[in-house]
Amino acid sequence: MIFTTVELAYLAGQRLGRLATVAPDGTPQNSPVGFRHNAATDTIDVHGYNLGASRKFRNVAATRVVSLVVDDIASVDPWQVRGLEIRGEADAVTGEDPPEGYLSPEVIRIRPRRIISWGIDPEAPGMQARNTSL
Repeated sequence: MIFTTVELAYLAGQRLGRLATVAPDGTPQNSPVGFRHNAATDTIDVHGYNLGASRKFRNVAATRVVSLVVDDIASVDPWQVRGLEIRGEADAVTGEDPPEGYLSPEVIRIRPRRIISWGIDPEAPGMQARNTSL
């Protein structure tokens, strides 16, 4: 299992993230995306409407380099931010049966190489970072 119980609980409570990709010419792109943890593959899967025609899908197909940030503000008084950054490699997968509620048969499947978290674990305050073994 790549993700900890705390990380999975946090991700399950969030709906949107920001996916950064890199085009073949080195140009970065950052897009808001919906996501889910795929328990069968222990990956983060990004789905969407007509995903296969998107620049982010083409970027992943070309370079495989991604970073997904999922964060929120838990409290403004006192100020408390929390989140996860998942850096890794992704596959641009076609021909999948989309989960219920998703329209496109394409998926960006993220395999984490590094996970950075902050504020999601009351037992581990501050920023935590770790490399994963794929």
